[in-house]
Amino acid sequence: MTTWLNFLAEQGAQFGTSGSAEAVPELLHFGAQMTSETPRTDFVAPIIYLGLIAASGDEAAHFLHSQLTNDVEHLDAGAARLAGYCSPKGRLLASLLIWKTADGIMLQLPRELQASVQKRLQMFVLRAKARLIDATENHVMLGLAGPAASKVLQQWFPVLPAAIYDKAESAAGTLIRHPDAFGTARYQWITTAAQAVEAWPQLTKVLQAAGAAAWQLAEIDSGVPHISIATQEKFVPQMINFELIGGVNFRKGCYPGQEIVARSQYLGKLKRRMLHAKVSAASAEPGTEIFSVSDPEQPCGMVVNAERTNAQEIACLVEIKLAAAESEVRLGSAQGPVLLFQPLPYPLTDPV
Repeated sequence: MTTWLNFLAEQGAQFGTSGSAEAVPELLHFGAQMTSETPRTDFVAPIIYLGLIAASGDEAAHFLHSQLTNDVEHLDAGAARLAGYCSPKGRLLASLLIWKTADGIMLQLPRELQASVQKRLQMFVLRAKARLIDATENHVMLGLAGPAASKVLQQWFPVLPAAIYDKAESAAGTLIRHPDAFGTARYQWITTAAQAVEAWPQLTKVLQAAGAAAWQLAEIDSGVPHISIATQEKFVPQMINFELIGGVNFRKGCYPGQEIVARSQYLGKLKRRMLHAKVSAASAEPGTEIFSVSDPEQPCGMVVNAERTNAQEIACLVEIKLAAAESEVRLGSAQGPVLLFQPLPYPLTDPV
């Protein structure tokens, strides 16, 4: 990772650090100043805020199957999959992207959560033939979007993954198709530092080099939430639409919090969901409470993820009481900036 970060600095990358105790490096932008508009298409963004846990051993899949909200034992080698890790109370400790490798299973999650989640999982390995290691330093992750990205990636992956969360492998690494954002295809390339350094000049001939904001904004537009330190143990998966985007399997059997997650699914109409909104504000951070003007004394939800679209506007995913969304909703307090709700790219369906 150090080699890769040094290379990016030579390319004009400007870095900061997160406010968490882990002090995770953040790639802010390339060049002396951040542009007023966050790129939406035809960009390549180094994703250095995410980490990787590699699970290996004969019983690694079985162990993770017993811990996560999704089916790990039947994970196809040609696909990635969303999964959650819950507390015994059914609240999400982490949201993950998982996929098979030649040696086992890879789990991707924010670096600020990685150490604590890995330590917690390790506590439950017990006698299982499974090993968990931090694989972040051995991998580089790039987020790419747009028609130009689809074209240039064919130099390394002649056949691009077509379906959402399909995965392609080549000598250049792993390529995962992500949900479209802003009407364009997105991919994540997981590779080595050496391969990324070699490919960077070819990528940036046709793609804009961008900071993490471009990829995070695209995730918001595609309606994919991510748990952070500020939102750990705040949500049952359905509260942030996690089952609607393939993150929960209700037939796979037990895992921590499974009874509560299942009960939330089968009790009938859900009263809380995640919505997409935009707001004109100086800032909006995960965990910030939101308030309905019809009931100003108590919060009706909170920000899950947020990213600036331009100098005036922030896009966000917010968890909210659906009844409150029928009135005016404001950020931070009943006197705060107004949230303007936007359509999600998928329907909000109730349990059957």
